[in-house]
Amino acid sequence: MNDQPALRSLRPVGGAARCAVAALVLAGAAWAAVALCQLRLALSGMPASGLPDQGGGRHRTLTSLENAFHVVSALASATTVLCAFTFLAWLWRVRDNARVLFGQPPRYAGPWVYAGWIVPVANLWVPRGIIVDIHRASAPGQRLPGAVNWWWGLWLAGMLSGTSLMYTGSADDVIAHAYQDVRPLLAADAAVIGAAVSGIFVVRALTAAQRQRTGSGPRFETGGTAAGWATRHPELRG
Repeated sequence: MNDQPALRSLRPVGGAARCAVAALVLAGAAWAAVALCQLRLALSGMPASGLPDQGGGRHRTLTSLENAFHVVSALASATTVLCAFTFLAWLWRVRDNARVLFGQPPRYAGPWVYAGWIVPVANLWVPRGIIVDIHRASAPGQRLPGAVNWWWGLWLAGMLSGTSLMYTGSADDVIAHAYQDVRPLLAADAAVIGAAVSGIFVVRALTAAQRQRTGSGPRFETGGTAAGWATRHPELRG
C-alpha cells in the first residue's frame, strides 16, 4: 500500500516545540518576578495610609513598589496568554502526528484541545488525557514520562489555589493579600513556576518521541502500511 498520504499529513514539530519551550521559560520567569514582588511587599509591610483600595470607591496613591507590582503582574498575564497560544499550537501538531502514527481517530475530538482547558470538571483531566494519548501513539509500549504527572499536578494546584492563575481579583486585591498573608500567594506562584518547568520537559519528551519514531527509529507499521520512515521524514524535524 502507498503511504504517501500519511507522509504528507505529518507536520513539522521542531519549530513549534522550540516556541513552546521559550514561552514556558518566559512564563516561569514572569511568575518568579511576581513572587519576588509579592515577597518584597510583605517584607516592606503595609504603609501607614493602609491598603490601596480603601473602600467606598476610594483608592490612595500607590507606592513605587505597588506600581512595580502592577507592571510585573500585567507582564505575567501577557506571557501566560502567549504561553497558552504557543503550547496549544505545539499540541495541535503533535496530536495530528499521533493520529497519523496510531492510524485511528484520537479519543478526544479536536475541539477538546481548547475546550478541555475551560469546561468545568472536564478541565481536571482532559488536557492530561490528550497528552497521555499522544505519548501512547508516539512511543507505544514506553512508560509515560514522570514530567507529565508533575506538570499536571502543579498546574491543577496553581489553577485551583484561588490566588494565582484563575484569580479574578484586581492587582490591588493581590497587594492586600501580600500585606496580610503572603504565604498562599507564594505557594500558588511556586506551583505555576513548577508547572512551567515541568511543561518544558513534557514538550521535549513528546517531541523527542515523535522524532525518534519517525526520524531515526526502526521500521513500524501504521494502519497496515509498512513504513520505512527513517529516511523519508526530514520535514518532521522542523
